[in-house]
Amino acid sequence: MAVPMAVMLAIGLWGLDRGGMWGDESVTFQVAQRTVPQIWRLLHDVDAVHGLYYLFMHAVLAVHPGEVVLRLPSVCAATVTAGLVAALGVRLAGPRVGLGAGLLYAITPMTGHYAQEGRSYALVAAGVAGATLLLLGAVEAATARAWWPYGTVLAPTCLLHELAVPVLCAHALTLALLRVPRAVWSGWGRAAGVVVLLLLPLVWVSQGQSGQVAWLESPGWDSAGRLVRNFSPGPDGVAFWGSLLLMAVGLRTRRLAAVALPLLLVPPVILMTVSQARPLFHDRYVLYSLAGASLLVAAGAGQVAGALGRVRWDGRRVRVGGRRVRALLGVTGVLALAAAFVQQLPVHRQHRSAAHRPDNLAVVSALAIRQMRPGDPVLFVPSVGRLAALAYPKGFRQVRDIALRESAPRSGTLWGREATPVELRHRLGSVDRVWIVAEAYALDPRWSPRDPVERTKLAVLAEEFTVREEHARDGVILRLHVRKTPADTPSTDDPPGSATTAGLPKANHPPARPAPPRPGPW
Repeated sequence: MAVPMAVMLAIGLWGLDRGGMWGDESVTFQVAQRTVPQIWRLLHDVDAVHGLYYLFMHAVLAVHPGEVVLRLPSVCAATVTAGLVAALGVRLAGPRVGLGAGLLYAITPMTGHYAQEGRSYALVAAGVAGATLLLLGAVEAATARAWWPYGTVLAPTCLLHELAVPVLCAHALTLALLRVPRAVWSGWGRAAGVVVLLLLPLVWVSQGQSGQVAWLESPGWDSAGRLVRNFSPGPDGVAFWGSLLLMAVGLRTRRLAAVALPLLLVPPVILMTVSQARPLFHDRYVLYSLAGASLLVAAGAGQVAGALGRVRWDGRRVRVGGRRVRALLGVTGVLALAAAFVQQLPVHRQHRSAAHRPDNLAVVSALAIRQMRPGDPVLFVPSVGRLAALAYPKGFRQVRDIALRESAPRSGTLWGREATPVELRHRLGSVDRVWIVAEAYALDPRWSPRDPVERTKLAVLAEEFTVREEHARDGVILRLHVRKTPADTPSTDDPPGSATTAGLPKANHPPARPAPPRPGPW
């Protein structure tokens, strides 16, 4: 257990301070720094699914509000998970399989990605791995009292993110494959029932907030293929195909397969099936299933090693337990893991770059510091762009948020409450210049937001202002709009969408693309 945990800790700490938070992390950062009553008020309207995590992070960030501290719980959780996966392998198939499973989990790029994310997914994975280990202990103990630890770990795990609940179905299939007696089923049923009862209030509240995941699409075969590659220590090449082959061989380790295969398949299959009617699937929601893949690959490697150890050379049988054979197989395994990790070094490096995330709010703030003058009005299009000012207020401290009516903490929202369309028109009518902070899609002429406030922003800018200057970086656009003069007013002969009408040459308009996962993705 110690070796996989040390490797995972090193990978998790490597490049942890990547120089900027992205949108989801900034939500964790700013919400967790609110008071407990303010967090509680927020959860009534949005992000109830992350309520327990926000309260936990409130205590963590009280120590020191910083980006590294924000991500440290995920690093620690991933480290614990690597140790728990190793413990599962030891319990089910022996020390070598346990060591291999823990190391495979640690070096898989998907693990490293979410180990450095200021969200709950790594913590959920740790909880599921711990609950699975406690499930085996309860089965072996065969007493009613043995199920209390299992339920005690699984309940907060599901409360951290309710989409961890399919693991109950995975555990039920494990019990069926192990052919446990009726008494074990009874104990597990009581524990699972308590978990479901505790989860029902959260499910009821979060159903009213399902608009937060309206951006999700029904998964197809491409989503399944991407998940398979993410669960592998390498998305292509020898590492990928070798891991698939070893998984198939690992099914021969029956007791381990009875635990690992349901954990690997059941939660993704359930979420993908449900998502055909109501999209709820994303790779990060089933990060905890990755442990099943690592266990099966390690078990397959153990099976291959055992077979090689029984091969006869020169008429003599070489035993698996022999020192030379054991040392040779151990060295071969270490070299294979090292080669898989080296092959994926470019992927690991990408994950440690802020540019690899959907956005980098630190860049937005730095751009604002360089370009905006004290007292300048600023308009966020759409309003979710205000997350940059909430996460990195230094860049926006001396400017005026012209659309904001009530701050995010006071309004019980993620990024504040804005003025009505009428109020916004009046406010914009009193200024001669305004800075726009927007993502490229929001400034495309073909983008038509549903929110009347967002439509008003675009309409007033088009009718009364023209673009004076523009700065773009990492997908974020900072534009200075100034009030039109008579010379800027288009004549009736100007064609629609001309440079005079649009304020910029048509070729400079960014291409249309769907809106990103906003607001408040789970």
